[in-house]
Amino acid sequence: MNILPGNLRFGAGLSPKRLEDQRLLTGQGKFIDDKPEDGALWLHLLRSPHAHAKITAIDVAAARAMPGVEAIYTGADLVADDVGTLPTLPIFKRPDGSAATFPPRRLLAHEVVRFAGEAVAAIVATSRAAAQLAAEAIDISYDVLPAVVDPVEAMKPGAAVVWPDAPDNIVAATSYGDPAKVEAAFAAAKHTVSLDIVSQRLVPSAMEPRSTIAEVDKKSGKLTLYVQSQTPASTRDILADAVLKRPKESIRVVVGDIGGGFGQKTSLYPEDGVVAYVAVKLNKTIRWRGDRTDEFVGGTHGRDLTSTAELALDAKGRILAYRVRSIGGTGAYMSATAVIIPLVLGPFVQTGVYDLQNVHYDIKAVITNTAPVGAYRGAGRPEAVFIIERLMDAAARQMGMDPRAIRKVNYIKPTQFPYKNAVGQTYDSGAFAHMLDRATELSDWDGFAARKKAAKKKGLLYGRGLTSYIEWTGGPGTTEKVRLRAMANGRVILHSGTMAMGQGLQTAYSQLVSEALGIGIDKIDVIQGDTDVIVGMGSVGSRSLFVGGTAAVVSAADMIAKAREKAANMLEASVEDIEYSAGFLTVVGTDKRVGLFEIAKAEDGEQLSVESTGVADGPTWPNGTHICEVEIDPETGITNVVRYTTVDDVGVAVNPMLVTGQIHGGVAQGIGQALFENVHYDEDGQLITASYQDYCIPRAGDLPPLSVTLDGSAPCVTNPIGSKGCGESGAIGGPPCIVNGVLDALQPLGITQLNTPLSPIKVWEAIRSASATHG
Repeated sequence: MNILPGNLRFGAGLSPKRLEDQRLLTGQGKFIDDKPEDGALWLHLLRSPHAHAKITAIDVAAARAMPGVEAIYTGADLVADDVGTLPTLPIFKRPDGSAATFPPRRLLAHEVVRFAGEAVAAIVATSRAAAQLAAEAIDISYDVLPAVVDPVEAMKPGAAVVWPDAPDNIVAATSYGDPAKVEAAFAAAKHTVSLDIVSQRLVPSAMEPRSTIAEVDKKSGKLTLYVQSQTPASTRDILADAVLKRPKESIRVVVGDIGGGFGQKTSLYPEDGVVAYVAVKLNKTIRWRGDRTDEFVGGTHGRDLTSTAELALDAKGRILAYRVRSIGGTGAYMSATAVIIPLVLGPFVQTGVYDLQNVHYDIKAVITNTAPVGAYRGAGRPEAVFIIERLMDAAARQMGMDPRAIRKVNYIKPTQFPYKNAVGQTYDSGAFAHMLDRATELSDWDGFAARKKAAKKKGLLYGRGLTSYIEWTGGPGTTEKVRLRAMANGRVILHSGTMAMGQGLQTAYSQLVSEALGIGIDKIDVIQGDTDVIVGMGSVGSRSLFVGGTAAVVSAADMIAKAREKAANMLEASVEDIEYSAGFLTVVGTDKRVGLFEIAKAEDGEQLSVESTGVADGPTWPNGTHICEVEIDPETGITNVVRYTTVDDVGVAVNPMLVTGQIHGGVAQGIGQALFENVHYDEDGQLITASYQDYCIPRAGDLPPLSVTLDGSAPCVTNPIGSKGCGESGAIGGPPCIVNGVLDALQPLGITQLNTPLSPIKVWEAIRSASATHG
């Protein structure tokens, strides 16, 4: 971890207005579709109508002859040109001990298609409409094969085989813990509780659908890819090393503003690779813009975890053992994170905020004829926390305990930090009982009974949900590089490899640098998203602030140190006698001084530059307590969330306004998962929910007022600014909180378990069934 100078100040706890908003709200944003066409050719992708089929013939002659068509490419063309496949991470074994095995993810399907929506041909034309029209003239013959869409069904004997090298459709598996010790604890337990739990598939719904432009410099031959990517450098590296097989230096990736990422835009997509390939092939500018259906059928989905989970408890509610058997759906191909999500990231937080060391997790990653699963806000942690928090409420109800009391019995105590959980992850700090107590008070816990009584008079069912969550943040890397430049014109420029996509990084980074250097926030420029001028891993796993922000503060300290050395020479003094304050370097005890920007003007290029690395000792563990209240109309099954209170530990909040906004957004998506959203394939592998006509996301009117309180009483100790990630927290705490609330409202009817989404029809049918059973 970086050690910062003791006198260095950085702007934590302040909430200046977002610097990004003026241009974004006045139409001055730089999104990909804002780039002028300038004679570019348009690319359109023809997608497979079948979930599983052999491609027996493709006839493009009629399409190629149509007006405006410049070229058509198939998977065979790309294979002939030695275009590579997207890389995967085969780091696990299959249940029989053999190596994990995945079908190759090609840019265009070759010989076999494995999900409905897989791209099979690329049509290039002078207009988007011409390319789309020509696609209809391509004649493809398919030999349709059996398909399987449910991961649980895919493991059964006789199920359709997606990939011959995995005849049971299990591509990877792992386990954690001691099954014999866990079994012994269950045998001796006073109480046991078990639930079958599903975290259904979701479609990420960023405001801006994916799009890509590629162009080749006529003189140098350098390829520039304009793309939406949270990780510009790794996107370039995959395109160079794996796909086009050319030097990294010959490719530049440029990312402008991104209208939402949520983890979905973390890597190179087949569409991006095809656009780049065609640009090089034709030596022309090529552009592709996906529509919303492209996102539904061709983009990555999230979640898709089916689990059976059990707790063994003693008479006082202390958990003696925890057992989970999970099946994670990966889709037809492995995204970069498809296997990591259920087999690694979920187990990292599977025990939540509780002191549970006696565990057994058995997890299998299963391939199906569906769109690939990838990262989506939380990536494995929402699924894992959902399991333990549903079990905690079920156990409390079964044992007649207050849901707060059973949690307090099992919380990790402050004296136990640093705490190593059952899978070897170390929590650095936390005050879980304190967070619960604050949330109890702020939610007016004691007033619930009166509100429930009032709802009953209106004929409504009323319930309360509680969740204590924890989150692992930091992504796979705990270092981040930045470059900081003081310019002779009085501006300071920060180059960062992290990527803004709505979270306000320009504002947060400018705060940190402004406070550390003592210069106006309006004099700071933040540059991201250009691999020719930046390095760094990017923005995944809520790592931007805690690593990228650390790097920004370190760079300010390095800038001051370098400026002191320069000032010592200019003022003919020792470095130890040079004091820095508010942009000036002064010889202590004298009036001799020189400005930071004067020093920059005397340098080559009229700039003073440093390159710095932010280093964290490990991930961060944001956590908190969410409490909600819901009302249900038994005549319609409609659930309304009427109150929602959170107390969130993000360590030191650099900009509380930005953090609150991130939690609001996460909770909104969590409410969507709990009540509305659901990807549904029919038995033939056709996506039934392929647009917003069939896939429901929450609207503003579906969300209650959100009361967010940030609690910094347990700052992070793995990075020098004390901050923890915050971008995914709301999406982790939200779903179990809402579901616990709904089931609390339904409990008097004898309804103790329903799987998400808790749609009106599902809740209505449960109420009708319960009424018929119990009179």
